[in-house]
Amino acid sequence: MILVTGATGSIGRYLVRELLERDLPVRAFVRDAAKGRALGCEFVLGDFDDPSSLAAALKGVDRVFLNGSGVVPADGEQPMVRQQRTAIDLAREAGVSQVVKLSVWQPRPGGKLSVGAHWAIEQHLKESGPPWTILQPNAFMQNFLTGQAAFTMDGDLHGAYGDGRMSYIDCADIAACAARLLADGGGIGETYALTGPEALDHHTIAARLSRTIGRTVRYQDHSPEEFASILTAQGVPAWFASDAAALYAETAAGHLAATTPAVHALTGRPPRTFDDFLTANQDHLRAAPHLGR
Repeated sequence: MILVTGATGSIGRYLVRELLERDLPVRAFVRDAAKGRALGCEFVLGDFDDPSSLAAALKGVDRVFLNGSGVVPADGEQPMVRQQRTAIDLAREAGVSQVVKLSVWQPRPGGKLSVGAHWAIEQHLKESGPPWTILQPNAFMQNFLTGQAAFTMDGDLHGAYGDGRMSYIDCADIAACAARLLADGGGIGETYALTGPEALDHHTIAARLSRTIGRTVRYQDHSPEEFASILTAQGVPAWFASDAAALYAETAAGHLAATTPAVHALTGRPPRTFDDFLTANQDHLRAAPHLGR
């Protein structure tokens, strides 16, 4: 049995589909029963903040896809660190043979927000968890569908990326990599950095969005300090906005521009291009509230 946490999210729903298509037994860990039923597989209701629900979901499970919530403007250590450490400990106690952990691109000690949080979780998994495999994807193409990429009220893209390029990856490709590893228990003790096939700057991304949805989308660039001020004006705590701005500065410096062959190596096919992603999601993008005027 394979347990998929974060099963209704941008990656999890693709992963459940991939595993079902392989005729593998899948159990989803979800917070919403209706969304769980829509997945078409066995599901268990629960929450990372309720360890007993996660322990129940792990009964009879052999492999786990570990994907929790993201960073939040909370004081002290990010809640996700405590949540995933507990999940790892429970998986070890349940005797699972593999945890495939979803991490982030280039985690490191002392890194801001998710960068440092995922590094701490990775270390706990390596030091005291069951056999592990780690996926470190770059930013998601789906952010342009969900609105998690920053958009103005007028539907323009904005940020503090400068001319820095990012090798965005389709969540379906991340799921395909995870499915391959979970299906055969491969990649034990390995870390895979996952990217799309090309690195694009956000002026280029805005131009391609414009062509897809049939109206002009502009990219408005700010300095990291200016963007931090925009975030604080929206109610984000100053320290959180400052940390986010520091990550933007790293992108502007080119830290997220590399591409890797990992998707092709794991799946046997090249990762989806940004243009292909836009074409496949054209109707959704045209209807997205954050891209409307």
